[in-house]
Amino acid sequence: MNSVWSRRMFLLAPLALRGQSWENLFDGVSTAGWMPVAGNEFPADCWCVADGCLKSLVRRPTFQDIRTEREFGDFEFEFEWKIAAGGNGGVKYLVDKYDSWTPRGADRPHARARGFEYQLTDDAMSAEAKRDPTRGTGSLYSKFAPVAPPLRPAGEFNTSRIVVRRPHCEHWLNGARVLTAEVPETAPKRSAIALQNHSSECWFRSIRIRELA
Repeated sequence: MNSVWSRRMFLLAPLALRGQSWENLFDGVSTAGWMPVAGNEFPADCWCVADGCLKSLVRRPTFQDIRTEREFGDFEFEFEWKIAAGGNGGVKYLVDKYDSWTPRGADRPHARARGFEYQLTDDAMSAEAKRDPTRGTGSLYSKFAPVAPPLRPAGEFNTSRIVVRRPHCEHWLNGARVLTAEVPETAPKRSAIALQNHSSECWFRSIRIRELA
């Protein structure tokens, strides 16, 4: 996105949360409500349901994101997640496009959602996160770094929340607001929410949303 970004860390009161009641987006036993970001066939070689979680699988040389079947405007989105040691993942929102391409020699394409990303990673083992805090857990990936994220280690569940009430968005981690940013006017008014597969094991559960008035 080419828009100029700005942020106001902790200068804003938490966004008012008025709207519909919570809606579960994952039933814990199936992939109902979720679809590939490209094509029609759910990428079962990249994703599965395990131990009551949607789980991304290590799959090389290609791997694919999945997204909600529905699209949302302003919202509050909550989820619990854990990641394998050294892992990398993310949640994409305000998605403006989907990319699909097949690397040379691969039998299936890569498929990616493109938009804002709430980064998920094992910060303790990530050279990228250590080098660039805008690529650590809770960041708005490659845009803004989180402030003092209370991250639990790889293998333990964390609770995250994304709030979009234009013109602002917020990232929360384990009960702490770690980032506040402004949403560009060019951002899509409604979009799906996507879970990233970065060829790492990452578990998602207790996924729920409510749209905001």
